[in-house]
Amino acid sequence: MAALTAAGMTPEDHVLDIGCGALRLGHKAVPFLRPGHYWGTDASLALMRHGRLTELPDPTQLPEDHLVEDATFAFPGIPDTITLAIAFGVFTHLPHSALQAALTNLRRFPSLRAALFTTFLSDAPGPTRQPDGVVTHPDRPPYHVPESQVATAIEAAGFIATRLPTLLPRGQVLWSAT
Repeated sequence: MAALTAAGMTPEDHVLDIGCGALRLGHKAVPFLRPGHYWGTDASLALMRHGRLTELPDPTQLPEDHLVEDATFAFPGIPDTITLAIAFGVFTHLPHSALQAALTNLRRFPSLRAALFTTFLSDAPGPTRQPDGVVTHPDRPPYHVPESQVATAIEAAGFIATRLPTLLPRGQVLWSAT
């Protein structure tokens, strides 16, 4: 929530929570946003449905059809009204091609102001110990990528890349694609 509010989120925004899982963010965002303004995607529809029933104080605040199973970042059925997107801790567990696909597919949202996401950074061709001790890899989870590769992917998708100064758990870096 802090990252989204720092990006200017208001209750009027339409938020896409990419890789929302059991609604770790959704249980806070749904009550904050106007009704119908939260959408979540994840590879597991069952996990999202479980989160809706167990994490939300009032599950009726989130229509079940606002939870979309999507393992390829195609964003099927998500309306064009999305103004902010966030993928927290998603691309640290997937190959860099997933980030490229997501950014490319986010371009279809005409009102999108910003997409926030996290990565681990390293130029190392092998394992890297991040500041908190977690070991990341270029070829398996948790993944790291060179900073220049992230910036290039953002710009190739037609966005402006900004590495945000926010300090995140486990040494993750927060990015904004605007």
